[in-house]
Amino acid sequence: MREEKLTWMAEELDRICGVLKRNMERYGTDFPSACATGGKYRIKKNDDWTNGFWTGMLWMAYLHTGDEAFKTLALKNTDSFKQRLDDHFVLDHHDIGFLYSPSVVAAYRITGDEGQRDLAVRAADVLAARFQEKGGFIQAWGKSGDPKEYRLIIDSLLNLPLLYTAAEITGEARYREMAQRHYENVIRLIIREDGSTYHTYYFDSETGAPSRGATHQGYSDNSCWARGQAWAIYGMPLHVRVSGRAFTAEEQERHDRVVRYFLEHLPASGMPYWDLVFKDGDGQPWDSSALAVAACGMLEMGDREKAEEMLKTCRDLASSEAEPDSEGLLLHGVYAYGENKGVDEPNLWGDYFYMEGLMRLANPDWIPFL
Repeated sequence: MREEKLTWMAEELDRICGVLKRNMERYGTDFPSACATGGKYRIKKNDDWTNGFWTGMLWMAYLHTGDEAFKTLALKNTDSFKQRLDDHFVLDHHDIGFLYSPSVVAAYRITGDEGQRDLAVRAADVLAARFQEKGGFIQAWGKSGDPKEYRLIIDSLLNLPLLYTAAEITGEARYREMAQRHYENVIRLIIREDGSTYHTYYFDSETGAPSRGATHQGYSDNSCWARGQAWAIYGMPLHVRVSGRAFTAEEQERHDRVVRYFLEHLPASGMPYWDLVFKDGDGQPWDSSALAVAACGMLEMGDREKAEEMLKTCRDLASSEAEPDSEGLLLHGVYAYGENKGVDEPNLWGDYFYMEGLMRLANPDWIPFL
């Protein structure tokens, strides 16, 4: 049975690397857009929050195949990430970890190049500059300190590893202290009593007092955005790994509630709708990327059986093998339903975390880039 499982995972990884090889010939040193349109990614410069996922997939493909072409392009990408730092180009947001962990930190781990190490620290400094002492959190979007954008968002849990990487490289405790304070505020404020989550949480910019939970991409402020719930499933145990600090009993109980809420709100297919408020018969699209992220969270918890089940659902219901011309790896994702952006399309984070999950199952000793 174990060999059978490894066979489908290896075959899917081989197929994925073939898609990436085809895509890299079209993209060159540019980048794919955050989400596809009609199964095709637009070609862009390094100007979005998702570009690290593309480079991270190249690094995973290199590790899986040993093909130097993937490594060569990934390193060219890191030149672009250096230029983006030099110009501070579209970096006024918290997704610096999503940009620089799968690209530059991965490059440092794989090659040992000290230039990549230094870039990682510079990127962490950009993220650290968004830390707000009033409230003790990393501001998600907009100009730092803007009262209208004085909030954190749940996605931020996946950006914190960059700060811990900087702390490890430099020995400076401030990175770790910021990350810990932010993490504590996220899990204290953004997780509701029933285990569901807010997408964002606002603070008073004058006093730093917590203000209110809200959504940006979910159905409503009081619903539960599926991908946001998945970020919490993965982000909390990820913090345990990168911080070296085990869950307290209270944290474990909170995380158990988050996982339980997600699982109890999955439809019969096992594939979540874009917001967990929806049920079978509501006519709403799935978000396969939410299941891929949640699967990585289950792996982080050590629940390989549940992760395998989730990734098998992704493979069976959303693998782009069903649409050979698609440039995505995982179909049926949703970027932002309310903006009609990337609805029922591949997206880069869905592709990335689907590939990460398969890599982790096939290579249990491999440490992911985040």
